[in-house]
Amino acid sequence: MGSEVQYRICEVGEEAIPQLRELAWVIFPHTYRTMLSPEQIDYMMDMMYSERAILWQMRERGDLYFFLLRTIDDQEEPIGYLSVRLDGERTYHLEKLYTLPSVRGLGLGCMLFDHARKVASEWAGGKACRLELNVNRDNPAVGFYLRMGMHQAGRGDFPIGQGYYMNDYIMAIDIPEKQ
Repeated sequence: MGSEVQYRICEVGEEAIPQLRELAWVIFPHTYRTMLSPEQIDYMMDMMYSERAILWQMRERGDLYFFLLRTIDDQEEPIGYLSVRLDGERTYHLEKLYTLPSVRGLGLGCMLFDHARKVASEWAGGKACRLELNVNRDNPAVGFYLRMGMHQAGRGDFPIGQGYYMNDYIMAIDIPEKQ
C-alpha cells in the first residue's frame, strides 16, 4: 500500500527566503531554458530571487508569498510557490506561480492559481476585482492561464536592465463580487 500524499498552501515570510531561493534555482532556469539565454536567466535570478530582492518585494512592495507543500509519510517539502501583490485599486498582480517540473500535470498549478484568486478576492473585501500577470509570450504557461479563464489584456517588451527585456503578454481575469 502506497503512502498518502497531501498538498497544502501556506503563507510564508522572511524566514522562508532560503528555501524559496533554493526552489527557484531549480524551477526558474528549467522553466526558461528554451526561452532565455543562460546569461539572462542568471541576471533575472539575481534581479528577482536574491535575498535583497525578495526582502524588498516583501517589505517594500508588499508581496505575499505562499509555498505549495507536499506531505508524504509525515515529511513535508515545498514543491511550488506563489506571490501576489496589490497593483492598484482592486487590481492585484500575480507575480510568481511555479511548481517543480516533476509535479507538473497534477493539477497543482490550478490549486495555486485558485489560491491567488482567493487572496485577491479577500484583499478586495469580496468586491469585484481583477487579477493580472505578465507571462513570457513563448511560455507554454500562456495556454494554462487561458484555460484558467484569463484573457490577453495587453503585451509589452519591458526593459529589465543589462539590455535584457521581458517579452510578455499581460493576462487578466475579472473576479466577480462575492454574493
